[in-house]
Amino acid sequence: MQWQEGVVRSADGTEIAYARAGAGPAVVVVDPAGGYSGFDNLGGLAALLAADFTVWRFDRRGRGRSGDSPPYAVAREVEDLAAVIGAAGGSAGLFGFSSGGLLALHAAAAGAAIERLALMEPPVRPEGEPPETAFTAELAALVGAGRRAEAAERFLAGIGVPPDVIEQMAPVRPAFDAVAHTLVYDCELSDATTFDLLRSVPTPALVLDSEGSSDDLTGGTAAIAAALPNGTRRSLPGGWHGVADAELAPVVAAFLASDQAAGSPV
Repeated sequence: MQWQEGVVRSADGTEIAYARAGAGPAVVVVDPAGGYSGFDNLGGLAALLAADFTVWRFDRRGRGRSGDSPPYAVAREVEDLAAVIGAAGGSAGLFGFSSGGLLALHAAAAGAAIERLALMEPPVRPEGEPPETAFTAELAALVGAGRRAEAAERFLAGIGVPPDVIEQMAPVRPAFDAVAHTLVYDCELSDATTFDLLRSVPTPALVLDSEGSSDDLTGGTAAIAAALPNGTRRSLPGGWHGVADAELAPVVAAFLASDQAAGSPV
């Protein structure tokens, strides 16, 4: 599949790199923590969706070909996403995986022109539980000291990635470690996600989880779907924090293409 690359400029002047492919209604795919063009974990899904949509992928700020403009702020990432949606024609459906789903939710709450949201296991702490600011500060200190690989290891263990999954990442860890500073951004994004924000999102949303995920992830998915005014939850067969592209793509495509309300069967 041929991907056409380009760059858009965010509201603060930061250049955000994108790639697009396919034909049809616009769908923007939002990467999780550590995900970008050099550490690709959504390429297979994006290629399948491109059979029915014009799919837009982008390197979130600080990653890959995109620029960065410290200090980080969630609002700046929302502006980045809005700039990509603008380039895609002014409105789009979104698929967000993990913390990419949190960014999608923040953008929807801020009024971005998002038609529908498909979210795969966006992480959320239980309602009333304070944000993990100490964990965020610990990662920031490690990155500030130049200990990127250690920061990445601490992040993976801290969010509950099983040890065998971390071991399987060994061949691609250099690409992941290269954007370790942006893991702090994802932590700040998580810290800023509240149930009040979720309840302010009017966008029709399908919140997905894997039957093989841990209770914190599936429980969080259920809580998010319940909090969203137009949210629906669905579980799919899969492993820890992931569903095979072949299982996921038709469900996401059907929802994003549907003219029905989010509460309708998908």
